[in-house]
Amino acid sequence: MSLSIITALSRYFGANPAFVLAGGGNTSFKDENYLYVKPSGVRLADIKETDFVQMDRCLLRQCFEVKDFKDTADREARVKKMMEYAVCPGVSGRPSVEAPLHELMPFTYVVHLHPAMVNGMTCSVDGVKACAKLFPDALWVDYVDPGFTLAKAVYDANAAYQKKHGKPAQVIFLQNHGVFVGGNSEGEITAEYHKIMGSLQEHYQQRGVALEVAEKSLTPAAAMEFGPVLRGLLAVDGKPMAVTAVPEFAVAAGPLTPDHIVYAKSFALTCASPDAAAIADFAGKRGYNPLVVAVPGKAVFCAGKTYHDAQIVAALAHDAALVQQFAGAFGGVHYLSDIQRGFIENWEVESYRRKVAAGAGGRLLGKVAVVTGGAQGFGYGIAEELAAAGASVVIADLNLDGAKAAAEKLNAGTGKLRSFAVAVNVADESSVAAMVDTIVTQCGGIDIFVSNAGVLKAGSVKTLEFKDWKFVTDVNYTGYFLCVKHVASVMARQNAVSGGWTDIVQVNSKSGLVGSNKNGAYAGSKFGTIGLTQSFALELVRDRVKVNSVCPGNFFDGPLWSDPVKGLFVQYLNSGKVPGAKDVADVKKHYESQIPMHRGCFPKDVAQAIIYAVEQAYETGQAIPVTGGQVMLS
Repeated sequence: MSLSIITALSRYFGANPAFVLAGGGNTSFKDENYLYVKPSGVRLADIKETDFVQMDRCLLRQCFEVKDFKDTADREARVKKMMEYAVCPGVSGRPSVEAPLHELMPFTYVVHLHPAMVNGMTCSVDGVKACAKLFPDALWVDYVDPGFTLAKAVYDANAAYQKKHGKPAQVIFLQNHGVFVGGNSEGEITAEYHKIMGSLQEHYQQRGVALEVAEKSLTPAAAMEFGPVLRGLLAVDGKPMAVTAVPEFAVAAGPLTPDHIVYAKSFALTCASPDAAAIADFAGKRGYNPLVVAVPGKAVFCAGKTYHDAQIVAALAHDAALVQQFAGAFGGVHYLSDIQRGFIENWEVESYRRKVAAGAGGRLLGKVAVVTGGAQGFGYGIAEELAAAGASVVIADLNLDGAKAAAEKLNAGTGKLRSFAVAVNVADESSVAAMVDTIVTQCGGIDIFVSNAGVLKAGSVKTLEFKDWKFVTDVNYTGYFLCVKHVASVMARQNAVSGGWTDIVQVNSKSGLVGSNKNGAYAGSKFGTIGLTQSFALELVRDRVKVNSVCPGNFFDGPLWSDPVKGLFVQYLNSGKVPGAKDVADVKKHYESQIPMHRGCFPKDVAQAIIYAVEQAYETGQAIPVTGGQVMLS
């Protein structure tokens, strides 16, 4: 029952960005014999009862009895072994490094969070004085290195507090590192946290400190100017970073908390014209490339290995700016020292947390992929496979609600912010341009563009309406041209800096390889786009952009074929395209019999061909059949 309470508490706070960013914070529950603590790498908002790491309390308390150590490193290593030994047999997951600290607070539940309002005080010059005034019953602990050293400092401070007050501290503020709150019920914890936040909010308002960071407007032009270039400049091992552009704000001037350092680095680069020289100069001074680049008068750019990571960096950079702003109400900012910063940057525990939080990799990890017509059918199936391979996937579709639902489904399946939706009508140039602007603002550029959006109107050349012919041609042929026109320039600018290659892959059809009876508009558009693919490939190779087509067979299970009202089975039945067919089942059987592998094409088949085209470094201008042997190149 109590595990369910700490789970509910964790999710309550974890789902509220005023309390928790990037899944950070730690929670625990203890009974007479065991401590159940949140494991490293698990988000509070998503935690389950079975996630908590069960630890032997008796063994855990022995961590505080280590005395005959040679130095701090020796103590840390020995305590780490003790912590591992304290984890109960058969338990998966790695306990939080702060587990000993949770143990020393004699309350059933302990919740450690780092809200910006709290860190405004803990990261300030006059924090200890403000704490004594605003929270006279709380314990303040000066900053020491994270890990056991911090737990030991709190242990000693808490012992002194208990001796003085005759009771343990229920609220412990850590300099530059948030607050611990202990309680024996859910109500005690939530009431204390809301009391803390209310007192701090009142203090800020009384001193005229804004509760939000002031932002300037962001234009697509600013994102387009710097996003693709920064993707290339910040590339790691030739792999471009995802770069999110956000409205300009006053970035933090130095390292504030462990979370800010771990996720967004200690320092940002502020530069009017970030180029290779500016990045190299920064890296030479700091020992790493910046993850936050502020371009005055333009925007703030936040980089990560994936779109998910870039969004976290953006959130933490914004939070750091807010903490810096709040600290003005307490005498100004107390930044962490170079020694403290260096410890956190190289802290093995945090490296592990980052690794777990990042999750599994994949063949396309770090790639930004766009799938037009990705809300359903083949498009969604392709998007699903690309996301499973590690790509950050943009679902672009005329049906924005459907695209949003598809993106949400992908995110739920991966447990990461791996996908987002954007509206597009590929046959309208202004819509295509707006789509590219949005993607570049969110991701900085594009690595894989899958031109999948397509339509079909079957009918005899003798009777097909011109409006239907034009509809098919506008979407399938002109739409492909418009997408490549606007995507290619972004890719070219990105590749010019990174030295890498990017890919445009058009989803064609077997009808682009052989004619299709009473389906001339569709087949003609597909034949024509293979010509476009070959022509684009010849032109764009100088920009390090590969262009290929994949030509699927029939996806019988998708809505294009199986929709009971508009599907091809119904259309072909009504048009008499299959002689002797009496119902939809007859039409389907007819088409399955024409395939040597006796089945229709699946989205996974097409996605694998797309991934092949991306990974094949020596292939461009090709039309790759994915037809189960029905159509073979000669």
